Amino acid sequence: MKMKFNCLWVAAGITVVTAMGFSGCKPGKVSQEADGDAAEKVYVAPGKYDELYMFASGGFSGQIAAYGLPSGRLLKVIPVFSQNPENGYGYSEETKPMLNTSHGFVPWDDTHHPQLSKTNGQDDGRWLFINGNNTPRIARINLATFKTEEIIELPNVGGNHASPFCTENTEYIVGNTRFSVPLDANSDVSIDSYKQNFKGAASFIKVDKDKGTMNLAFQLVIPGFNYDLARAGKGVSKDWIFFSTYNTEQANTMLEVNASQRDKDFVMAVNWRKAEQLIAQGKGKKVPARYAHNVWNEETHSATSTIKKDVLMLDVKDYPGIVYYIPCPKSPHGADVDPSGEYIVASGKLAAVIPVFSFKKMLKAIESKQFEDQGLETGIPVLKYAAVLEGEVEKPGLGPLHTEFDSEGYAYTSMFVSSEIVKWKLSTREIIDRIPTYYSIGHLSVPGGDNKKPYGKYVVALNKITKDRYLSTGPELTQSAQLIDITGNKMKLLLDFPTIGEPHYAQSIPAALVTKNQVKFFKLEDNYHPYVAKSEKDARVVRKGNRVDVYMTAIRSHLAPDNIEGIKLGDEVYFHLTNLEQDWDVPHGFAVKGANTAELLVMPGETATLKWVPDRVAMFPFYCTDFCSALHQEMSGYIRVSPKSSTLPISYKIGENPIAKK
Repeated sequence: MKMKFNCLWVAAGITVVTAMGFSGCKPGKVSQEADGDAAEKVYVAPGKYDELYMFASGGFSGQIAAYGLPSGRLLKVIPVFSQNPENGYGYSEETKPMLNTSHGFVPWDDTHHPQLSKTNGQDDGRWLFINGNNTPRIARINLATFKTEEIIELPNVGGNHASPFCTENTEYIVGNTRFSVPLDANSDVSIDSYKQNFKGAASFIKVDKDKGTMNLAFQLVIPGFNYDLARAGKGVSKDWIFFSTYNTEQANTMLEVNASQRDKDFVMAVNWRKAEQLIAQGKGKKVPARYAHNVWNEETHSATSTIKKDVLMLDVKDYPGIVYYIPCPKSPHGADVDPSGEYIVASGKLAAVIPVFSFKKMLKAIESKQFEDQGLETGIPVLKYAAVLEGEVEKPGLGPLHTEFDSEGYAYTSMFVSSEIVKWKLSTREIIDRIPTYYSIGHLSVPGGDNKKPYGKYVVALNKITKDRYLSTGPELTQSAQLIDITGNKMKLLLDFPTIGEPHYAQSIPAALVTKNQVKFFKLEDNYHPYVAKSEKDARVVRKGNRVDVYMTAIRSHLAPDNIEGIKLGDEVYFHLTNLEQDWDVPHGFAVKGANTAELLVMPGETATLKWVPDRVAMFPFYCTDFCSALHQEMSGYIRVSPKSSTLPISYKIGENPIAKK
């Protein structure tokens, strides 16, 4: 088996491999690490269920994938920021507004960091949040329906990477900018004026504790660095959130060299509670900004999009005590908070150690003003490294990225360059074990690893390179994840499984916390869609000028109406399909020949709309696309399109049922 992955990482002209004292970074053989009874541990018998849901970002697919653990089975791809022809998301008239932005209709994005909602620092199974990195947005998925219910765009942000991260009781979902940019009100400036005009904007989105609805409460104007990842505090640190930063050099070209000059970048500690209090006191400034807020209504089965025109902003340099910088080596990727909330673990991609900072020491250093001059003109106090440091994990591996925790006092850190996970004891910072990953791990995920009481049991490696792990599929290969048992001192590889897109990060939750709230079908009596047809007697076709509305129903095994005439070339036809079924797992689909959108997939009790503009005089068949019964093939019909000059009136019918006549 050939092992091909990064063994050298050269940045700013420095080769980091030899500095660590390692002779090589080639992973060990699978046989050395795999557990002998691995197959038994991941086997889920037919008809049985996985113990966990794992929600993984789809990366450049713009979606989220739901898997079962320990089996690794893909259960569903949840459409979020990208159109999905499988069910019509982003194509149907009802869902198109979900993808609206201040730039217009944007049918794609790049998802990175799923975040489960929390109550008292524990995953509660209600909602899942995810960031859109490219066109900065945050989405909320309702885990009762596995549907995207809300998307809010973030103004003043370029690259929404440090996002979304929730506070201890989901008071806020927080996002931050990967690429600092000039604020919207001052956008036309020279790129070379980066240090003078480029700023960061940390967005605090208020979440309704009962409904989950989001509102952009305020943004903090912060120095123009690059902000990577974050974690909110918990317990003793619950009023704070900690961001990793890089490019504190404020370079705007050749960042691989120019953004790696300083020995240390920073962890940015933000007292969000104090910022909230200042906003409540009226200290925020209302600034013009354009951003979209898109909301799904389950009663009408439709989305609306509203363009907002301003945002409250608070410049942290004008309000001491909101933000402090903690020096951190070097180009940190992760800033992770342990279950107690006392320790902040930072992972510098180019560092030879993993620093562990103490929250209590941080507060003491602030109180005693143990600051140092870093030669930065930010107006933000920089705490002394030694004053905040609890200790360092020495020689952990090459390229530390991201750390999560179990319930037994251990931490797990991913090592990109040396392709491994390192297990270490939080209290002593002693390395306990290491296991190779295949290949070049990015994030890792421990179930509940950001909770007060982690679920533990497994760690999932989310790898960047696949190479020879599966049957090859040409130049483009599937992404790869690995399930690892962490119940003993020694980690044990249990399973490789392929993933969609690029799974930057994932979070897992006990299935029971999700399934207890799940909706199995939508009640017809609660359907308030403006074009709903709640029975076949409501099925009809209505012309208003060149707009034709088809109120159609679907039930096993026919569509009503199934014969439509009087459509003319130049008409815009809207098929409003209502699924009359009131049983679980009986969706109906709809497609018509020549449609340049997609199909519809309509759940029981739901209504969805397909817009169709016929391009020729012809007879067009339409049919149900989802196999629903033994007579699924018969679930079809015809629509006749006549010349524009035709005087043929609208007519529609569903044929007589000879069995019913008897």
